[in-house]
Amino acid sequence: MTAGSAHPGGHPAKRPTIVLVHGAFADSSGFAAVTQRLLADGYPVVAAPNPLRGLTSDAAQVRALLDSIEGPVVLVGHSYGGAVISTAATGNPDVKALVYLAAFVPETGESAQDLAGKFPGSTVGVSLKPVPLPDGQVDLYIDPKVYHANFAADVPAKDAALYAIAQRPATGAALGEPAAGPQAWHTIPNYNLISGADKIIPPEAQAFMAKRAHAKVQVVDGASHLVFISHPGTTVSFIEKAARETVH
Repeated sequence: MTAGSAHPGGHPAKRPTIVLVHGAFADSSGFAAVTQRLLADGYPVVAAPNPLRGLTSDAAQVRALLDSIEGPVVLVGHSYGGAVISTAATGNPDVKALVYLAAFVPETGESAQDLAGKFPGSTVGVSLKPVPLPDGQVDLYIDPKVYHANFAADVPAKDAALYAIAQRPATGAALGEPAAGPQAWHTIPNYNLISGADKIIPPEAQAFMAKRAHAKVQVVDGASHLVFISHPGTTVSFIEKAARETVH
């Protein structure tokens, strides 16, 4: 039986489950190339549905999914998904590493909105297209007209156009909701892949959050906010490094 062969329980031998949590203005389909590589290397993968409705409720849903997985987990979050995993993993002994991909890493009381504006350079405010909802909430999308330039500059334009169409909105409340309770990065080893040309979360903001969290850091020069799509091989190597160093 190879390292990637399935046991009767469904998990490959000696491999943690990699749980991928997408952020706002995206969905799990963006993880396709990353997932293919992880599976080829023998890692079981779960792509978590992130409702993008509210930070506390989104984290609770991801936490419920984590509770259903047997064995060690490496939990990966992109963008707003980073804020979600920071809450969802708290107190879960099976989560051995947190991996942040161009992500928010909030401290208690901070929101994604706060952190996006903490340093100059974010285009997120001017990129948003609001859609009022019947309940008084607002769904926020990245305007497809600027999706390529501001969100996915190093992704081929034809692919960026498809991601712009498939994007799932976040509510204004989700992006503005402060993180509550202890944040998991205080107690779980964490890794931060910084996108060096990010126009959504400025690289300076990403570096600030990574330093504060005492993360192991790698910077991908020239990478847009969709670093895991434009650099899937680098992303997978980074995730697998976290798995090797924390799961024994």
